[in-house]
Amino acid sequence: MSAQPRRPQEPEARLLTEAVTRLRRALRSSIRTDYPWETLPMAQVELLQVLGEHSPVRITDLATRRRLAPSTVSGLIAQMITGGLVAREVDPTDRRASVVTLTDAGREQLTAWTTAHERRIDTALAALDAPSRTAITKALPALFRLAENLGEQAENPGEQADDTTET
Repeated sequence: MSAQPRRPQEPEARLLTEAVTRLRRALRSSIRTDYPWETLPMAQVELLQVLGEHSPVRITDLATRRRLAPSTVSGLIAQMITGGLVAREVDPTDRRASVVTLTDAGREQLTAWTTAHERRIDTALAALDAPSRTAITKALPALFRLAENLGEQAENPGEQADDTTET
């Protein structure tokens, strides 16, 4: 029998969940206030981010990377094709399959989105005192490791099934 993990109600997990939720909400609302042109849904932004790093890519690979159903990704891609952000082409390595690539308009949208968010975060960080900025900077590697651990848990849900069945 494996050791029981920490329960989600413990203060660290609860506070981190609240902090991440608040950060996402604040960033989402502030970007739309300061940059009203920004109307791209987050799901599409996340696909653009993957395509910015891995393009061309098959829809099934996009779905795997974002942990979404292929049909969901296919629907989002169809909307993005209509918006001119991505293009679907025949896979040069397998003519029976297709790949999705970022268009110039999609790359411009992704760059504008990233720049706007970085500007908002830079402004918010600058408003903090030096010890707070230092604490955030020092926490970044641990936050990335935490994200990796959460990703591994999502990829291997059977390994944690016994740990999450408490009522």
